[in-house]
Amino acid sequence: MFDRRSTFGEALDHPGARAILERYMPGIAASPMATQFRDGRLGSLIAIVPALEDESERQKLWDALAEVGDDVQRPPYAPAIAPRADYEGDEVQRGSASVILPADVVATWDVLEVRFTGPSHGNPFVDVELDAVFTRPDGSEVRVGGFYDGDGAYAVRALADAEGEWSFVTRSTARSLDGLTGAVAVGPAREGAHGPVRVDGFHFRHADGTRHLPLGTTAYAWTHQPDELQEQTLRTLAASAFTKMRMCVFPKSYLFNANEPADFVFEGSLDDGFDCTRFDPAHFRRLEQRIAQLAELGIQADLILFHAYDRWGFADLGPAVDERYVRYVLRRLAAFANVWWSMANEYDLLWAKDTPDWERLAAVVGEEDPVGHLNSIHNCRPFYDYSKPWITHVSVQRVDVYRTSENTDEWRERWGKPVVIDECAYEGDIDQGWGNITGEEMTRRFWEGAIRGGYVGHGETYLPDPGGDEVLWWSKGGELHGSSPDRIRFLRQLQEETPGGVWNPLPSDWDVPWGGTDTHRVAYFGFNRPRFRNIVLPEGDWTVDVVDTWNMTVERLDGTKSGTVRVELPGRQYMAVRLIRVGG
Repeated sequence: MFDRRSTFGEALDHPGARAILERYMPGIAASPMATQFRDGRLGSLIAIVPALEDESERQKLWDALAEVGDDVQRPPYAPAIAPRADYEGDEVQRGSASVILPADVVATWDVLEVRFTGPSHGNPFVDVELDAVFTRPDGSEVRVGGFYDGDGAYAVRALADAEGEWSFVTRSTARSLDGLTGAVAVGPAREGAHGPVRVDGFHFRHADGTRHLPLGTTAYAWTHQPDELQEQTLRTLAASAFTKMRMCVFPKSYLFNANEPADFVFEGSLDDGFDCTRFDPAHFRRLEQRIAQLAELGIQADLILFHAYDRWGFADLGPAVDERYVRYVLRRLAAFANVWWSMANEYDLLWAKDTPDWERLAAVVGEEDPVGHLNSIHNCRPFYDYSKPWITHVSVQRVDVYRTSENTDEWRERWGKPVVIDECAYEGDIDQGWGNITGEEMTRRFWEGAIRGGYVGHGETYLPDPGGDEVLWWSKGGELHGSSPDRIRFLRQLQEETPGGVWNPLPSDWDVPWGGTDTHRVAYFGFNRPRFRNIVLPEGDWTVDVVDTWNMTVERLDGTKSGTVRVELPGRQYMAVRLIRVGG
């Protein structure tokens, strides 16, 4: 039968399937350009057919295709594996495994980890189920799933979100791991630690109330590169103003990213195949080290759980393996305060999954994440339904070659949630239109989003020097070469100077958007370049600043102003005017 995993070419070559494609996908199936899509999966190609954005129409397509092509055989997905009830016999004493408590007092907002030395026979990754119930200092309980860390080691992790004594009791299908107890002391937070990020209306705050501005960047596969390059990436981030990093858990196979990682989520390799019943704990420990290092820099790790850019088979593991993977990732990483979840990058290109799959996997994330980290899903073309209750914020990429950030205020109203445009295109000079905008245009898109009460993400795709390694920041990290990061820092500084630390859209002129607050009002002229602007001031006295967003200067007009003021401007692009009410 034909399904989402079938290639377009396979279906075209079958008369019955071709007729169905010509009915449901006429703009592609009957196009002279159809040959360029032959290797594409049907589950991906539906993303470029507007009529198939409707879930019921997609189902009609799949139902019709399922009735033809009986000669096409596909191996079944791996089944779910239940933990073994007989993993340890009655001769093993209940609660006999060794308990290893933290050597020191755990700081608030750090990972509270309890380890156990237990059995290693069989395959503990799937044979053993383990969790723990922690009793927090206020008497409330939190359940966390445990995981096997290799070589007979098991662990449970909680986010230490309150000072005092935390006690625990384990539950396990392995007798030696069942009923273990203990207590851990949690002390004050370290300097600079503020806890996980929460939604605050259309904006964000850390759990301790500290404002968070998600001015992010993207380096999808930076943790799959050699250690030296990863360390360089961290040094670059330390010198930047970015507060969020989009990054993939699985490696990426795409333009400028053909190198083979040293290790993977699962044991195995591309040549030898992967054992999807066994995870690679060493791989995860290295990832955890990088997440912790991002935390030290004040940067959120926006972890992309699935994506379509794959040559290893990770994009099509099947429902049971998908769920096993998500549970393992969540159990290892949910205790890190600086983690966000992204169910997918360009979810609509993952040919093997549709809306029910994403809803099912999102429910698994909710079940395994007692912290309630931020969670969203990212589109290529059609938007996901961001009104879903599990989605905390809107994570989108551009939907027009030029106009994206200008939609921010509309999207806020549509979904009633914070808007993060994680991909507005990338500053660079590669041949792809999504990767060759200027630094000026990247900065303008940041400002257009900010003035409308949202947040825009950065990425950089500059070609290396001839003969150099293909290290582009957007994929592998390394060094930044563009001109927008310094201007993004300047924008962050201006936002942080605003009482409350955020901008909201304000009533605007027909040709100029205004944002900020009642007492700090900002007008942004973008690519327009007036020589002056007459501004009718709200009631009261105001200071007036002329802001050059590109040259990063703020020039204040003499004295205070009221009524109507003529503001002289330099006739350059990327200018703004800021009004600050005297007396607040």
